[in-house]
Amino acid sequence: MRRPLDLRHVISPGMRDLIELANTHDFDRVTEQVRDLRGCTSPVNLHGWTLTTDQTTKEVVRSYRSEDEPSGRLLTTCGNRRSTRCPACSRVYAADTYHLIKAGLSGGKNVAETVRDHPRAFVTLTAPSFGPVHNRKTDAAGKPRPCACGAHHAEDDPALGTPQDPANYDYTGAVLWNAHAGQLWARFTTYLRRALAKHLGMTQKELNAALRVSFAKVAEYQKRGLVHFHAVIRFDGPDGHTTPPPHWATFDALRVAVGLAVERARLIVESDAIGERVIAWGGRFKVDPIRALGDGELTDARVAEYTDAKVAGYIAKYATKNAEGAGTVDRTLLCRPCAGRGYVRGSGPLAVGCTNCHGTGQAEAIQALPIQQHVRQMIRTAWALGELPEFADLKLWKWAHMLGFRGHFSTKSRAYSTTLGALRDVRRAWRVAQAEADRIRTGLPVNDENTTLVTASAWTYLSSGYRPGEELLAAQVRHDIALAEQTKSEGEPWL
Repeated sequence: MRRPLDLRHVISPGMRDLIELANTHDFDRVTEQVRDLRGCTSPVNLHGWTLTTDQTTKEVVRSYRSEDEPSGRLLTTCGNRRSTRCPACSRVYAADTYHLIKAGLSGGKNVAETVRDHPRAFVTLTAPSFGPVHNRKTDAAGKPRPCACGAHHAEDDPALGTPQDPANYDYTGAVLWNAHAGQLWARFTTYLRRALAKHLGMTQKELNAALRVSFAKVAEYQKRGLVHFHAVIRFDGPDGHTTPPPHWATFDALRVAVGLAVERARLIVESDAIGERVIAWGGRFKVDPIRALGDGELTDARVAEYTDAKVAGYIAKYATKNAEGAGTVDRTLLCRPCAGRGYVRGSGPLAVGCTNCHGTGQAEAIQALPIQQHVRQMIRTAWALGELPEFADLKLWKWAHMLGFRGHFSTKSRAYSTTLGALRDVRRAWRVAQAEADRIRTGLPVNDENTTLVTASAWTYLSSGYRPGEELLAAQVRHDIALAEQTKSEGEPWL
């Protein structure tokens, strides 16, 4: 019988746990599990089993139990898209988003390559003004101009995006705009088709029979705390990307339709507390053509940069970001035990207060957050609006840390290109093929392609994160990955 280790002299909890892991029956498997996570910062811990049987012979082909692992659990990646939460998983998400957008521009991934000949536009839609803010202006020649406050702000000036007159800034309007931005985008896509039909002198039915409008969009936060959208919009034939659009479906028609849709898309918000508000797009929007490489030289250098690869890279970059660009926090402020109510049961004078938030409903006190005053005021406004019953469906307490925005950061129309799920299925199939190749190389039996296999499984979520010793191993994995990336981009270091 193995004597228990006496590790009282080891001060570091991580090193103490690592020594315990090194003395398990299979430390190589411990390191393999951590290495397979590719640097994930908060892996999911699972407990359960999987059993694969031959349907004909009822023979067990493969079985797995998490209890057989040295640590008694299975670790799998968290899959978080946000770079502030998990850089490793966000890189995978960004790569998938890049291929999804690129396939809709250049073809591939079951999308016809002729799609690159369809009219395509890179569209930017912004929020309206809710009051003057500090900014960095330039003239037509690109020369810097002073801000309205008279100063020339540096690129890293914390005042950028903050109101010049905070007392008169429309914080209520700004938060409500963020909260309805997703609905406004949906309304825009509807009006885009209507505006296109009107511009071309057609009925909506005639347009839908001859043309399909496909799109993919991503949200980005401006420094002033408001989201704006970058979108790829493409004209297809009636059967989607496999058919060319009609000759009259041109980029110019798309540009005109976007302008008309921006003007007409409106949402009306009514409240006894704040009156009636109109949610609409700002007057500044851009519609630029997307060119494939090799289309020839363009006189406008600004337009020439919008190529398939650069647009896909641009959208993929922002698909992994949250609201950190606006200076806010990357976690919800809603107290989960009381769901933001401040009490756990009862109501009125008989209510039992929540001990986690001490009745505030906030997991963290807003006044204690390490953020700028402008962002803090937007969060406070979102929290105050969340107390109004007419805004209950907006869930502003839950999304206060996002300054009210509650929509998906990236979305696409059904027929734009492939899906993230399909890309993950391909990656999973590739890994299975690699595992089968390893079985052949090591002389293990391989499954017959004609055999029908049935898999049964049962899994339970345990927790998230590493053991202290595993965290040390994961840190080494991240270091090795970073070093490999640096070597790949800069070449081998001189010895």
